[in-house]
Amino acid sequence: MTAKLPYENYKFFHSKIAMIDPSKLPEHPGCYLFKDATGEIIYVGKARNLRKRVKSYFQKNDLDPKTMAMVKRIDFVDFIVTDNEVEALILENNLIKKNKPKYNIDLKDSKRYAYIELTDEKFPRLLVARRRVGTGKFFGPFVSAAARDYILSALKKTFQVRTCKRMPKKPCLRHQIDLCQAPCIGKINSTEYSDRMKVIELILKGKTDELIKSKKNEILEASAELDFEHALELRNQIEAIEWLKEKQNVQLNKKYDEDIINYIVRNDRVYLILFNIYKGILENKQEFEFDCSDKFLEEFLVQYYSGNTVPTEIILPREINGSLISFLRAKRGDKVSVKVPKIGDKKQLLDLVRKNIEASFFSDIEKLDDLKDKLHLTKPPIVIECFDISHISGTSTVGSMVQFRNALPDKSNYRRFKIRTVEGIDDTRAIGEIVRRRYARLLNEGLDLPDLIVIDGGIGQLNSGARELKKLGLEIPIISIAKRLEEVYLLELAFPLKLPKKSKALKLIQQIRDEAHRFAISYSRLLHKKELLK
Repeated sequence: MTAKLPYENYKFFHSKIAMIDPSKLPEHPGCYLFKDATGEIIYVGKARNLRKRVKSYFQKNDLDPKTMAMVKRIDFVDFIVTDNEVEALILENNLIKKNKPKYNIDLKDSKRYAYIELTDEKFPRLLVARRRVGTGKFFGPFVSAAARDYILSALKKTFQVRTCKRMPKKPCLRHQIDLCQAPCIGKINSTEYSDRMKVIELILKGKTDELIKSKKNEILEASAELDFEHALELRNQIEAIEWLKEKQNVQLNKKYDEDIINYIVRNDRVYLILFNIYKGILENKQEFEFDCSDKFLEEFLVQYYSGNTVPTEIILPREINGSLISFLRAKRGDKVSVKVPKIGDKKQLLDLVRKNIEASFFSDIEKLDDLKDKLHLTKPPIVIECFDISHISGTSTVGSMVQFRNALPDKSNYRRFKIRTVEGIDDTRAIGEIVRRRYARLLNEGLDLPDLIVIDGGIGQLNSGARELKKLGLEIPIISIAKRLEEVYLLELAFPLKLPKKSKALKLIQQIRDEAHRFAISYSRLLHKKELLK
């Protein structure tokens, strides 16, 4: 996926989550996408709490054979945060229909969620519609059939809506006993009926505040008269109508395409997410991270849309200049609407993108703050690099370095080292070699240095790495962690630091150390295999 993006100056950052630590997912409602080693989506699921749901796959021992086979194929998981569980359900349905994941067999042929239709007749009716076909007005879709049916029932009872399929020549028995204001026997004229339909339409559009206020007054009156049964009925109606207030931002039922872009600038870095929406359906989420500049948004738009289709509408958090809009129109060959919403559905979508940025890039900011406090650093360590040494019985000795950015693995900056100057088993000297090589190169190339260095090992490995930094004239905070007791060594402390086992700082250090260890072992095994083949 990364290789297909035609960018040079912008680094694509995908929210890959290490399966050994599902706790890195946010505790928000949304959809999770399990992907295999090729990047193919093999399963899409929705959750009220993303972290708990994904973690359950790796904690249960009684998984059925199909689920167990799926878990074995998971390489990483992506996620999209939604405002509520209703949106997650709709988004799940859309993603499954688009991607047809291998393990979503039960949902592949599922029907779309139903709408409420207000028919185009002299005396309109309220119907359940599976598709938006015809000249009526459609509202929805509704994920919960029970909630939809209750809303229909509440509206029909409250406003005495016509229910018969056709206008009969003679009034039916139901109308004769006055269960509705039957237009077929002249109990209500077309003007009065139309006024009621306008109220219903406003309610179905989500403008329910006045109705709810009226119903609450009725509850107070019913309670004062000790008519508690009626008060309970009114309360249930309010709960049903309030369902409509949950704006279903993920599916907007539009006939045009749009991109929604938002960003957060922090520590001179831009964290940007782009939602691709195709005819009202969210189909893709892309994440980017790059250095901040004065015109970073304009530069990003030029580079992105030079290699991607320009949609009919682009929603942005701030205005852009007219020449860039002309560029977008020229690329599309048609009109392009660029909007900066302040209120309404579009603003809610913009806020939803921001919520995804916070979940994708900054969900672990508390870990960094805790690490800063525990190690007495001057600032949170945004970029952390960790070194480890691996060998097989003294042969195929290699070094690894992994980089974490904002407490997430940044695999594009992982590095592997063949040990050149050390023979036999000597992890201490080997650490010194790879630390020297890494930072001598960064200095020579004028590249950014990390905020913290972590060494897998004890005080010996720590001192070896620190000596090489001193020779290079670098003052970068450096620590080491010993596996046996999980003790953290600092240069300025005579004794190792014992962090609480449940502290966020220790868990982050352990996660980074384990990833460096895994990366080193995989490289050592690869070299060993090549030696055997020779």
